[in-house]
Amino acid sequence: MNHRQTLITEEHLLQQVSKSKLMEYTETISKEVRMSGSEEELRAFHYVKQTLEEMGVESELLLHKAYISLPVKSLVSIAEQPIPSITHSMGQSVNHLQAELVYAGSGTEHDYRDMQVVGKIVLLDGLATPIAVKIAEEQGAIGAVFINATHTHEMIVSTVWGTPTLENKGLLPSIPVVSVTIETGEVIKNYLEEGQNQCSISTEVETGIRAIPTLIAEIKGQVEPDKFVLFSGHIDSWHYGAMDNGTANAVMLEVARILTQQRTHLKRSLRLAFWSGHSHGRYAGSAWYCDTHWEDLRENCLLHLNVDSVGAKDSTVLTEANTMKETRELANDVISQIIDQEFTGSRFGRSGDQSFWGTGTPSLFMGLSEQEPSQDPAAKAFSQLFGSGKSGGFGWWWHTTEDTIDKIDPELLVRDCKIYLSIVLRSLTSPIYPIDQLEAILDIEQSVLHWREKAGNRFDLSSTLERIDNVKTSLVHLQDVMGNVTEDAKLASLNRCLLELSSYLVPLNYVKGSNFEHDLALKQPAVPKFSDIDLLVQTTPEQQEYYFLLTSLQRKRNEVNYALKQADRLVQETLRLLTP
Repeated sequence: MNHRQTLITEEHLLQQVSKSKLMEYTETISKEVRMSGSEEELRAFHYVKQTLEEMGVESELLLHKAYISLPVKSLVSIAEQPIPSITHSMGQSVNHLQAELVYAGSGTEHDYRDMQVVGKIVLLDGLATPIAVKIAEEQGAIGAVFINATHTHEMIVSTVWGTPTLENKGLLPSIPVVSVTIETGEVIKNYLEEGQNQCSISTEVETGIRAIPTLIAEIKGQVEPDKFVLFSGHIDSWHYGAMDNGTANAVMLEVARILTQQRTHLKRSLRLAFWSGHSHGRYAGSAWYCDTHWEDLRENCLLHLNVDSVGAKDSTVLTEANTMKETRELANDVISQIIDQEFTGSRFGRSGDQSFWGTGTPSLFMGLSEQEPSQDPAAKAFSQLFGSGKSGGFGWWWHTTEDTIDKIDPELLVRDCKIYLSIVLRSLTSPIYPIDQLEAILDIEQSVLHWREKAGNRFDLSSTLERIDNVKTSLVHLQDVMGNVTEDAKLASLNRCLLELSSYLVPLNYVKGSNFEHDLALKQPAVPKFSDIDLLVQTTPEQQEYYFLLTSLQRKRNEVNYALKQADRLVQETLRLLTP
């Protein structure tokens, strides 16, 4: 296809996006509450599977074991007065835990600086996040009560990504966690001001190993059928979950319906993955899939495109969604064409089924469309949770009983579906993989410069920056010749290079530990292998910990430098093939 033919085909396909089908899919999927591993969830999986098969898309429904936590109920009282509340996934079950309740602000380490909370229950402002629970435990608290917004928001409070291992099971929460509304929170604060601070908590949380489903479907490409785009979203839900995640499942089905009629035009394959264990297992489904298919993902997946909570009413912000720098331009080209907004994007946090960074898979999106920023407590919390703080998140109804079909705008759902369809189509048909590796290395360079400035004269990163400069120079040369590559054999070599580069650069930018493990669900900096520099600058050469940290950092520097050396070798070898 030439460029004009591609545009005509894309425009034609975008016109095929059906509002009625999107709403039909959404309404059917969200008619039941879909807790991970439940019969209701399984019925939704069977509906999706049947719908795909009616389209002519083959699929496989897999059942596997995972560590799942389903909150059941909580009873809270202050000064013997009952307080309405909810408990949370991965929190502990307790029976009549009684202790003094103390207010600890937002629950940061700074908030606890002049407090003594050992053996007490803490009252905290905000969502029940894993980091806030972790800090409360470290401070010695034996329970936590979170003040949310107008509604209570369901959360999972574990930092452990997916099913635990023997090495990290000790990091699971050990205290009960509950949430109350902002109105109830004011009542509690009034009790505390009056000196009535005795709190009682009872919680019931069903946590353990259970079978959950994963549904995989594939539309095979014609030129490189083994290479694929992974298009994923979760089916499990909090309450009816019309937005989170019924609309996302609908978008996946509609993209599949349209592209299955275009099989002969697809160079590469589209692999659709519907997860369970997202909401109640800390991404247990996608983590299991990564662990089970690690080599296939490492060698053949050119992009992971995730979809979550799209098509909501008033979701007019499409500039802030999560992206890697190497996938940002792909998204911006599509978004600017469809709705004339410039997509800047936000760096990924550790959330949203991003289980594939260790395989070196570039990622694009979790959610896509968000609310306008506002001073509403829920909006402010969501904006920080989801991105850079420049939007209002997915809507006040996110993770509440109010996530129902009336929160969906059919026109905006069509808009969002068109964006996903365009990105998938371009990724599957473009002669060259749409991954900008020069942007990836520039992003890494900026982060290492930041680490160098922070380290000062305590740790030398000049060798790392030299390696980065080598890769950058080679990639500039590669981009110069890329536009002239037209022969099939050379295009194949170029694409192999781009895919292999991701296996080096994505983990450098996003993985702290082993590529075969999953980092904790906590915020971490760019190029996190150098994060011990934060600790190093807090010590002195008079402390032995200073030398322990230097030893660790030297080993991490070796790891980073060797990966950069391999990346540069790869680009140089490819340049020799392209420019003999």
